[in-house]
Amino acid sequence: MTALKLGIPSKGRLQAHTIDWFATLGLMVETADGGREYSGRVTGIDAVELVLLSAGEIPRELAAGRIHLGLTGRDMVEERIPGWQDRLDPIAVPGFGHADLILAVPAAWIDVTTLDDLDAVASAFRARHGHRLRIATKYHNLVRAFLTEHDIADYQLVDSQGATEGTIRNHTAEAIADITSTGATLVANHLRPLDDAPILKSEAVLYAARAAEWSAEAKSALTDIRARLDNC
Repeated sequence: MTALKLGIPSKGRLQAHTIDWFATLGLMVETADGGREYSGRVTGIDAVELVLLSAGEIPRELAAGRIHLGLTGRDMVEERIPGWQDRLDPIAVPGFGHADLILAVPAAWIDVTTLDDLDAVASAFRARHGHRLRIATKYHNLVRAFLTEHDIADYQLVDSQGATEGTIRNHTAEAIADITSTGATLVANHLRPLDDAPILKSEAVLYAARAAEWSAEAKSALTDIRARLDNC
């Protein structure tokens, strides 16, 4: 029997919310040793195998078809899977994991409150310093597409896989683009988001992979899950 492989976050609040949400569908997710062994099981439904992955690994495994279903943030999927609409099907939006991908500048830049202001500052910055204004982020694809859409060109993206908010203090960037849910970390680092709409409003989504090998058992399990969602 080829089971449906279900990928969920391996730790943190996103995992806890995911487990609670599946419980409302009558699917009990149990992780071995609190998740530290990266294994577990799903009860309450036949032919489902649990796969614990980091939230960032789930898009990769979905795109490769190595898991059938995966729950992760919309930001992760849209950043890491070009043309994701042709490769994944959103199955459900559980209603948690809300966060915004925003552009933020130093709070001291009191005259920079919009994208138009940032565009003007970026042009002046290049003329004055001889290089483009640096924006630290780990969301290169989403940020580049957003800035291109708004005709902003005088910038360069610098990679940040750690504490993005600290790059300005460390003089490795002049602005940042990062995900935030409360904004508290921005305030603590003397940063302020632009007043414009965020680059992306993210939340947790359950996706199905079109590239996965959908056996009769996996299809049956998906039909069961869809029925539970419809009745929820």
